[in-house]
Amino acid sequence: MSLFKKTVLSERTERAVQKTLANVYAQRRKRFRVLACIDETDESFCTVRMAARLAKTDDCDIIVLYVRSIDQGLWSGGLQVRVARQNMLEAGLELPGINRLRMALGILREEGIPAEDWTRSTGHQDAWGDPLGDNKVEFISDEGRSVVLKLKTAPDPASGILDQYELGPYNLMIMGEPSRWRGEFHSLFDAGIVQQVTVHAPSSVLIVREPLDKSGFFICTDGTSRSMQAVRRAAVLAHSAGEPITLFSASAQESGLAAAEENVKNARALLKAMGIKVKDVITAVGPAAQKIAELGSDHSVIVVTDEGRSRLQRAIRGSTAVDVVRTAQTSVLDVR
Repeated sequence: MSLFKKTVLSERTERAVQKTLANVYAQRRKRFRVLACIDETDESFCTVRMAARLAKTDDCDIIVLYVRSIDQGLWSGGLQVRVARQNMLEAGLELPGINRLRMALGILREEGIPAEDWTRSTGHQDAWGDPLGDNKVEFISDEGRSVVLKLKTAPDPASGILDQYELGPYNLMIMGEPSRWRGEFHSLFDAGIVQQVTVHAPSSVLIVREPLDKSGFFICTDGTSRSMQAVRRAAVLAHSAGEPITLFSASAQESGLAAAEENVKNARALLKAMGIKVKDVITAVGPAAQKIAELGSDHSVIVVTDEGRSRLQRAIRGSTAVDVVRTAQTSVLDVR
């Protein structure tokens, strides 16, 4: 075959692949897609439970992700072929992540999502020269709902999670409570997994803290258009999950209390126009992050709006959203 023909075929193949990907992404954007990240700790399964409780309807998909480190020492006869051709959950492999993904299926069933009973398919992709590569098992219900178990290979968990977003997209990423959280300056040089993902993720990030027996969304607003968009999106999620909504706004000074009251009034009117009921509205005087963390602690989720600042800008100017994520004693949704 001539070089010209090979080039034409290659270009046609590339266009076909790009067209297929574009169609897949277009279909995914019509659905609410949640990425629940787990690791080797039992505590991380709270992300799966939270995903099941928030993504209740048939237009919601749940992807459970486990990121394993690159391990070229796994080379053995037929390993890659066996995993590529067989459901990784049934391949007889006791590798990091596979058992955790099996356990995630059981938790979803406990939460009322019997994904194991649905139609299943498998997928495999080479990655990083690792013999196992990336693998997934997808379960699809008769109503078209999808649950995906993804075993991903990456140099480190944070980059693996962020890379998975690019394969999404996702409306929401859920992660467990961080073991540590650096200050903004020190995070420039040394940040934990949760902090790295929270800072860099393009989508909204929910940091889950147990216990999960609380109820209600504590949605914060400062009256800006960015904040009001976050109120709208968070309220739709709360309404879908059957969670009562409390609106909150804080003022640093007593003189600004009237503006805070106007903020929650406008937010309530917005949600009323959308047909979403508000259980309560609260205002307070004091440092915003402190008051949000304090008054929102009895709710299942505190909702804050990401300011859209760079890491350097946050190091200089600070960030109410990041401060709440770091200090709150309950789950926090950072909306973007």
